[in-house]
Amino acid sequence: MKKIVVLLGIFAFTSLLVNAQYNIHWRKIRHEVSFGIGTNNFLGELGGSNTVGSHFVKDFDFKSSRWLVQGGYGYKLAEQWAVKGNLIYGRLYGNDSFTDEEHRHIRNLSFRSPFVEASATIDFSIIKERYGHRYDLRRNKGLGNLPNVYIYTGISALYFNPKAQYTDGNWYALQPLGTEGQGIIPTREKYSRVTMAIPAGIGMNYVIDRNLGIGFEYGIRMTFSDYIDDVSNTYVDPSVFTDPMALYFSDPTGGTWVGSAAGQQRGQNKYNDAYMFLTIKVTYKLRPQSPGMPKF
Repeated sequence: MKKIVVLLGIFAFTSLLVNAQYNIHWRKIRHEVSFGIGTNNFLGELGGSNTVGSHFVKDFDFKSSRWLVQGGYGYKLAEQWAVKGNLIYGRLYGNDSFTDEEHRHIRNLSFRSPFVEASATIDFSIIKERYGHRYDLRRNKGLGNLPNVYIYTGISALYFNPKAQYTDGNWYALQPLGTEGQGIIPTREKYSRVTMAIPAGIGMNYVIDRNLGIGFEYGIRMTFSDYIDDVSNTYVDPSVFTDPMALYFSDPTGGTWVGSAAGQQRGQNKYNDAYMFLTIKVTYKLRPQSPGMPKF
């Protein structure tokens, strides 16, 4: 009985020692940098699922997925809270030919857009990042590391520049052309190619060793613009266009589709555009130069 009590005491003392050591240790690894690659999917007017104007994640279209890269810096405010700055570069894409919904398919619009996103977020760890001690009291292999699972939100600034392919095979920026009469009709102003967005997401990071970690992150961006794909409002009278390129991109059907008559719905301005992404991330802890730091 005494042996059991002694063993339980040793176990309890060891657990407290490890937890106390970590409570001090997280302060020594407040800083980290990250790099990620992944895929994104545009959620707006163009392309989408095989339904009439479904919104948000319901409009997911796998064929429109494109690439992105990201880099970031994080700083721990507390054991479960961190602030991060991220920079993302990638390409968004949408094409009506990808959907079987009749009216969207006949509309025959498409776009691609490079984008740059700068974001500031705050993270909350649902499962705290924890490092197992390297050796136990008997010098056998100790506990392993536990992954960090977190959620986040914040604010983002986004630059985009929608382009479409002309009959000569080249891609041209759509915003200067005013495909829905922006800058041509007095009641329609040109939209800005810079907008704000609300980021939200969930991620996981598993520390491989004392510095290096790997994980994934799923994020969604709800933007304040409905023109990321250059589509939002109604068709305008084709006679307002003096540029043949603007006329073509306004209605690639050439007026042969009854749904493209002036005043008919070209986009859905009830909801702003959004996009989501999934990345694989590598993180690296920036540790202070402290010789003699205990190896736990």
